[in-house]
Amino acid sequence: MRCRSFVFLFVCIGLQMHAVEATAVIPPQTQQLIVGLARDWDDSYVVLQRYELRNNRWQPVGPSVPGRLGRKGLAWGRGLHPPQPGRQKEEGDQRSPAGVFRLGGLYGSLPVEKLKLKPKMTYHRVTPDCLWVEDPHSPYYNQYLRAKTPGRLTTWEKQQQMKQNDPAHELKLLIHHNTPPNVVPGAGSAIFFHIWRKDGAQAPTGCTVISRQNLIEFSEWLDPDLHPVYVLLPQREYLRLMKIWNLPQPPLPLR
Repeated sequence: MRCRSFVFLFVCIGLQMHAVEATAVIPPQTQQLIVGLARDWDDSYVVLQRYELRNNRWQPVGPSVPGRLGRKGLAWGRGLHPPQPGRQKEEGDQRSPAGVFRLGGLYGSLPVEKLKLKPKMTYHRVTPDCLWVEDPHSPYYNQYLRAKTPGRLTTWEKQQQMKQNDPAHELKLLIHHNTPPNVVPGAGSAIFFHIWRKDGAQAPTGCTVISRQNLIEFSEWLDPDLHPVYVLLPQREYLRLMKIWNLPQPPLPLR
C-alpha cells in the first residue's frame, strides 16, 4: 500500500512538473527579449531592458531605459501567454496590455533615410491612405489596411486613419496584442512602441512609449530572424511567473 502511495505521489509530482514546463511561453526560436516592469497594475511608468540568448542564457544588452505606459496602468492582454485571471484589456480603457507578445514590424511617416534608421525588420512607410482599424464592429478590427480610393477617404476610413503629422508617431513598432488570427472584438487595438511626448511627462492611452533615440536603437537591434518578444508585467507578477515562464532575471527591482 505504501509503495502504491509513493507511485501515486511520484506520478502527481511528474504531472505537476510537466504542467509547469508546458506553461513556458517564450517560443523556442526566440533569441531576443524586451522586458518591461511596472511597480504595480496601476502604474504608468515602466523600466525596459533588452536581452539576447547566448549559450542558452539570457544576457542583458545595454542599460535599462525608462518608458511610459497607459494612463491607468496595465491589464492582461492577449498574446503568447495563457489566459490569466484579473482585469482584461479593453478598447479605450487607457491601460497597456500585460503579458508576452511577438514584435514587428515598423511603421513610420518618414523615409528611413530621414529617420537615420537602418532596420532589419520590414519598414512600412505611413501615408494618408494607411489605416489601422480600431472599430470593434469591423471585420478588419486591429488590422492594417489601405484605403480603397487613395486621396478620397470615406468618413469611416478617416476615423481609422493612422496618425498623420505627429512627431510621436514618426516611428512605431507593432506589439502583437490581440492580432490575427485570434482577434477578439473590443479587446484592444493599435498597440505599439512609439515615441513619447514631453520627454515622458505625458502618458499614452495604451501603448509603450520611450525616447526617440531609444526607439531607434531598439528598432535597429531587433532582428526578425531571432523572433523577438516583448514581456510586460507588474513587478510582483513577473517574480511570480519568472520560473514558470522561463523568463530572465529582471532589471533592478523597482521602488
